[in-house]
Amino acid sequence: MTEQRPLFGILWMIVTGLAFVAVNVLVKIVGPRLPAAEAAFLRYALGLVFIVPAIPTLLRMQITARQWKLVSVRGFVHTLAVITWFYAMAHIPMAEVTALNYLNPVLVTVGAALFLGEKLAKRRIIAIGVALIGALIVLRPGAREIDLGHLAMLCTALGFAIGYLIAKQLSSEMSATMVVTMLSLSVTVGMAPFAFVVWVTPTPYELAMLLGVAFFATIGHYTMTRAFAAAPLSVTQPVTFLQLVWSASIGAMFFGEPADGFVLLGGGIIIASISFITWREAQARKRITPAPNEAKH
Repeated sequence: MTEQRPLFGILWMIVTGLAFVAVNVLVKIVGPRLPAAEAAFLRYALGLVFIVPAIPTLLRMQITARQWKLVSVRGFVHTLAVITWFYAMAHIPMAEVTALNYLNPVLVTVGAALFLGEKLAKRRIIAIGVALIGALIVLRPGAREIDLGHLAMLCTALGFAIGYLIAKQLSSEMSATMVVTMLSLSVTVGMAPFAFVVWVTPTPYELAMLLGVAFFATIGHYTMTRAFAAAPLSVTQPVTFLQLVWSASIGAMFFGEPADGFVLLGGGIIIASISFITWREAQARKRITPAPNEAKH
């Protein structure tokens, strides 16, 4: 097992947050002219240039059938999630996209209980309920109109949650570079048919922006995988709240999206509940994990 280094995990997650905020900004600049499926495909197709150096290593790897299955499932789910994410980014404020994306770990917890047979203690159930209240504060159904972008983002959160869990599994079995490389290849292939059905010729400016998206997204996936390997989720998860602060600030300053206190409040509640869940899981692992001199982690 990889040695745990919490400080490095936090630093890697901060860099991850900055990279993904940069991705959001560039996607927002591209706007809705390009269909979501095409924009998503171009982001991954252009991003292949950043993984070319890793291809020889990938070809030499001995990948098990189980790992191929995980990579394929992650690629398929990520394909659909990225399409709906591009749609959401073009239609709702950046801060709302970020806040709703925080539901990923909550959905992972619920999915593990429903499909993997994990037990949910009363405190975790309460924390999940609190997170859902946070999501309702962000969406405020009845108090305002729910845009299709919000529904798309909920689908994205579900898809990314599945990919998040698979990435955590793969990060303990192969290098961060290989995890990112295999995701980029599988999603590019998966996106192609969706993109060609709705193809609109992109301008050079749009291509440049999407190349930037590819660059920062590749960096973000790499640093996220490094964070997973360096520290447990209970350490790195609270750091992701900074993404909401950055997104709200940039949206207000550059895109005319007024800072919404309800979005910050709801996002903060979701992050607090996620942090509690991951802290409880860390405590549970400590109770069943041998002392450091008995086992190496």
